[in-house]
Amino acid sequence: MDSASPSYKGHRYPVEVISHCVWRYFRFPLSFREVEELMLERGVVVSHETVRRWRLKFGQSYAHGLRRPRPGDKWHSDEVFIKINGEQKYLWRAVDQDGNVLDILVQNRRDTAAARRFFRRLLKTTRTVPRVLVTDKLRSYGAAHREVMPLVEHRSHKGMTNRAENNHQPTRQRERAMKGFRSVGAAQRFLSAFSGISPHFRPRRHLMTAAEYRTEMTVRFTVWDQVTGTTALLTAA
Repeated sequence: MDSASPSYKGHRYPVEVISHCVWRYFRFPLSFREVEELMLERGVVVSHETVRRWRLKFGQSYAHGLRRPRPGDKWHSDEVFIKINGEQKYLWRAVDQDGNVLDILVQNRRDTAAARRFFRRLLKTTRTVPRVLVTDKLRSYGAAHREVMPLVEHRSHKGMTNRAENNHQPTRQRERAMKGFRSVGAAQRFLSAFSGISPHFRPRRHLMTAAEYRTEMTVRFTVWDQVTGTTALLTAA
């Protein structure tokens, strides 16, 4: 977790309002106008356009500040198509055996060059090499694997990528709520932040008792306050 908090210089709204709006937007399938309405119900007047600017400015910064678990040694990679301005693009995603998102990348194609680019980015992002790589039977994976990480065991089977496929579901939900993405860049920026923030507030609840879940969520909200700088401002006050 980064120790440096984002700068709020020049913003007239307090950090509590900004971080809360960004949290609402990334945690729940809400539009900017719906976030505006929910804040109004709490007595805070903020426009949907302001929420949009906060999402752009602080979303990725918050995501980078959140501590991600150390990647496991078994990676699952999968790709799914998304519509951007009516054109079909591909969202590449990799998760480890615990379902932790390792990286995502929006690309125009679903070929060997795209798979190679994603694998190289993945190795650079995680700064580690897996023991096992699990993919579906897309031939591009095999070609890219032999070129980028030939010493890693590659398991290719249609039914072995369920963990990565399940991770696409929250993205699909947000895609519908946002009525699609406007550009490849906008999709990449949103999904990069979303893949860092949303899982932080989605612990594996089915493995916890109610008390354990509440304790875990309290810890995660505390981390969020530290990352956004809310804790530092409250301490200074």
